[in-house]
Parts: sequence; structure tokens; C-alpha cells
Amino acid sequence: MVEIYKVSECEMPCIIQQCSDMEETSDLYDVYETDIHPVWTDHQHQSLEDPESVECLRRKIKYYFMNPCEKYHARGRKPWKLILQIIKIAIITIQLVSFGLSNQMVVTFREENLMTFKHLFLKDYVDGSMDTYAVYRQADVYDRIDYVIKQFGLLHNNTVGNHEYEKNGTNFTPLSMCQDFYRNGTLYPGNETFEIDAHVDTECIKVYPMRWQASREKLPHFELYFRRMLSVRIEFVLKAINLQTVRHRELPDCYDFKVIITFDNQAHSGRIKIDLENDVEINECVEWKVTGASARNIFLTVLFDCLIIVTCITSFCLCTRSILNGIQLQFEYTLSCRTHSDKEVPWSDRLEFVNGWYILIIVSDTLTIIGSILKIEIQTKALTSYDVCSIFLGTGTMFVWIGVIRYMGYFRKYNTLILTLRAAFPNVIRFICCAGIIYLSYCLCGWIVLGPYHEKFRTLNTVSECLFSLINGDDMYPTFKNMKQKSSLVWLFSRVYLYTFVSLFIYMILSLFITLITDTYDTIKQQQESGIPTTELQRFLSVCEDLPKSGVFRLDSKNNTCFFNCCMRCRKNEEGLTSEA
Repeated sequence: MVEIYKVSECEMPCIIQQCSDMEETSDLYDVYETDIHPVWTDHQHQSLEDPESVECLRRKIKYYFMNPCEKYHARGRKPWKLILQIIKIAIITIQLVSFGLSNQMVVTFREENLMTFKHLFLKDYVDGSMDTYAVYRQADVYDRIDYVIKQFGLLHNNTVGNHEYEKNGTNFTPLSMCQDFYRNGTLYPGNETFEIDAHVDTECIKVYPMRWQASREKLPHFELYFRRMLSVRIEFVLKAINLQTVRHRELPDCYDFKVIITFDNQAHSGRIKIDLENDVEINECVEWKVTGASARNIFLTVLFDCLIIVTCITSFCLCTRSILNGIQLQFEYTLSCRTHSDKEVPWSDRLEFVNGWYILIIVSDTLTIIGSILKIEIQTKALTSYDVCSIFLGTGTMFVWIGVIRYMGYFRKYNTLILTLRAAFPNVIRFICCAGIIYLSYCLCGWIVLGPYHEKFRTLNTVSECLFSLINGDDMYPTFKNMKQKSSLVWLFSRVYLYTFVSLFIYMILSLFITLITDTYDTIKQQQESGIPTTELQRFLSVCEDLPKSGVFRLDSKNNTCFFNCCMRCRKNEEGLTSEA
């Protein structure tokens, strides 16, 4: 009976706590090692022809799939890559939290200014009522426009913030008011006749902030052609400084708020909707002076970001080297099988040598490096791309933490779940593609049929959100109830549509999806309990019964000769096949 080596018997509590490293996981080695190793009968003649070379290659592959704890006992190498990954996870998380707090102040300042502008420039505005903010009389349109111009001129006397007009040299930038309307149009709804010229003309006036009373005198001459009018746009730029960052030892940013107020009359339904948008541009302040605070924190933050960049570059290089080593080892194994047993290695076995976790870490390192560079530029006020930087840093940190799942795979019970996810992934993708076609067909049908009668089906985006909520059992009753009953035929169709969708996706498709995962889990569990290798690569490795503590994996003179001879034979065989070809 062969003694089984278990990871729980590791005697390195001060170096490795979870027996994990950036080396390859030992799914092939840990999961299928049992007391009785089946003989790889397809390679028996290979062992007879060149037993030393085959055994050497088998040990190299077995060592490659060992976990970090086993590699330490096999060769005495400390898990430096594991330590590097643990440090990287910690410092990247700290960086993300720091940047998130800074970005939160930017978002808060931007949203609060938007709300301020709505209360300053929209007459009788109430929070949360933007969806219903509209006017219905011509006098109200003129009154709202006059109110905007008046508030723009009285900005200094009204606002409680540090808002200021934009300057172009020594003069303030004026407010611009433009009207878009059809060039010519004669409409007679009573006679059901009309004549329209579809060309759109634009008429604009400019209002300077310090002469708003004189501008109001111009307003009666600025006639609005309500029957032909498409929209009225009022645009102006205000400046402000975000001072709340001073408390966090960060230099304040200077903001340019381009306020756009739109009176939308494109529907010509007698209801003109009023909307206020705010385009924000963050700039570096030209001149600044801060007393009572030290700028040392800024340089420490930049130095910390540089440390993260160096760490990610190191991790990127180590992971790339490991992937290249795995690919090289896969070529040696493929060449050995082709030479001695005249068999082609299936792609499933070849892909075992390419660790997907390494690829995930490489992508994460790349995103984190780019995000850290952008963060340094933001800290030094050379750039203000907060959104782009947050996407890179957030995605990179997400991939880093997803990579932590790999370390859980060194424990047998957790590894079962990981193997189940990996084995079920191809079938899940196929299943989602088929279910997605049915889902898309329901989205298109609901949009075109129910859109005019239900708010949740007005656009394809809202239709998809509504149906996805129904799949998860959310918002079912309001979706059924809010269907307008103006058309009996459409109402009856909506009942059939919703009932069939809910029944099909909840009772059939989701059940099949769960069954797919459950069957894969049972299959993996049975394979682990039986301990029978299921692939050619697993059968090849099951012949090797050397334990990590046996000493045969150490790079002493004898073993060095073995590995050297194995590599030389593989190279000679490869060169021979190339010359024959």
C-alpha cells in the first residue's frame, strides 16, 4: 500500500497557510491520486524502450502540477510568487479604497451642483419631479425663459456656492438661447391640411450676465414659433472649485459646468417638456496656494502607486514565464506521445498545461498598471479622467479577487466546486445561447406589441430589464396590473405573452439550467470518489508514485542529469521529426 501525501500534513505554518502559490494547481495530481494507481497500458512499450526518459518527463509534469506546499517539500523552493500575490492583493485593495473615496467626493460634488442648478434656474422645481416638469401655455414658456435669464444675471446674489461666470479674456461668456424650428409651415388641423418645409433653421440670441435687464427687453422681439418650433436651448457655463478635497490632503480641482436647459416641443402635443442637463469638465487650477496643510501626502500616494506598478510588472513577468514553461512542457509531452506511442494528444489534455488563472492574473496586472498610471496623472492634476481610471482599477481589482478562488482549490471540498464550474462552463455557454434566442424573441415581440400600452415595454432596454426581473420573480404583479385595457385584443395578448414567458423560463429553462449544474457536480464527485483517471494525461501521471518528500524531485547531481538528458532527448526527437518533414 502506497502512503498518500496530503496537503494538510504540510509543516510550513510560517510560510504557507493555505498551501497556495502562483505555481500551477494540482487538479490532476491531488484529485486523482489514490492508493491503487492504474497502469497506463498505452505507454508500456514506451517505458520499455526508454524508461529513463519517460520517467523523467513524468516527474517533470507531476512537479509542474504540484501545489506550492508540495513543491516546497519536493525541491525546497519557497513560495515567493504566493507571497507576491498576497502583497499585491492587499496593496491593490488599499489603492482602490483610496481612489474610491476620492472619486466619491467628485461624484457627490457633481450631483449636488446639478441639483443646485435645477433649483436655481427652473421655476417652481421640486425634487424628484423632473419626469413631469413641463408647461402647457405659451405664457408659461416665456415666463420660464425669462426666469432662467433673470437667475443667470443674479447668480452672485442667489447662490450659496462659489459659482462664477466663465471669462473669455476680460469679458464674461454670455448665455446663449437658440430656437430650432421648421423653415416654413402652414398648419390647419381643423381642415386636416398642412404645408411644411422640413428644413430646420436656428435662431439665437446672446445674453450677458451683467446686462440681464437689457436682455429682457430683447425677449419680446425673440418670437417663439410654437406651431413650427422643435426646441429651445439655453446654454451657459459656470465655474466652481471643489474645496472638500483639501481636508483629505488633496489639491482641489476646478470645474466647468456647461448647463443646458431644453424646452422640447418635437412631439407638438401641447406639452413642452423642460429638461436640465449638466456637462462637467474637470481642469487643473491655474494658480493655487494652500496653507495649513502639507503636500507630502500627495507624494506618498504617488510613491505608493509606483510600488503597485512595480509589483504588477513583476507578477506579470512571473505569470508569463509560468505560461511559457507550461506550453514548453506541453510540447515535450506531445512529442513524447507522438514518438513512442504514435498517438496524438487531445486538445483537452493540451489545455491542461495552460493555466487560466495565470491568464486572468496577467489581464488583471495589465488593467491595474494602466489604472495606476492614470491615477498618478490624476493625483498630479495632469489628467481628470476619473471614469476611465475607475473602470481600469475596478476591473483589475475584481479579477485579482476572483483569482483568490484558485487558492480555495487546494482544499478538496472547495476544489469540487471549482472543478464543477470549470466542467460545466462549456455546456452553460451553449445553454445560454439557446435560451438567449428565445429571450430575444420575447423582447422583440413585447416591444412592438405591448410598448404603446405599457411603460416597461417602451424600449428594448426596458423590455429586457422587465423580463429579466420577471425571471427572478420580481415585480410580477405590477407588470400584470399596469397593462392598459384600451384594446381588448392587446390586453388578451398580454396575458398570454406574460403567462407563457413566466412558465417557460421559470418552470422549464431555469430548472434545466439547475439540472445541468447538478449533473456536472455529481459526475465530478463520482470521479473523485472512484479515483479512476479519466484522461490520457491523468493515466500517464498515475504511474508515478513518487511523493514530494521522496527526494527524487530535488535538483541534485543525479536528478539534474536526468532532467538534462530528458530535455536533450526531447530536443533531438523534435529536430529529427523536423528534418524528416
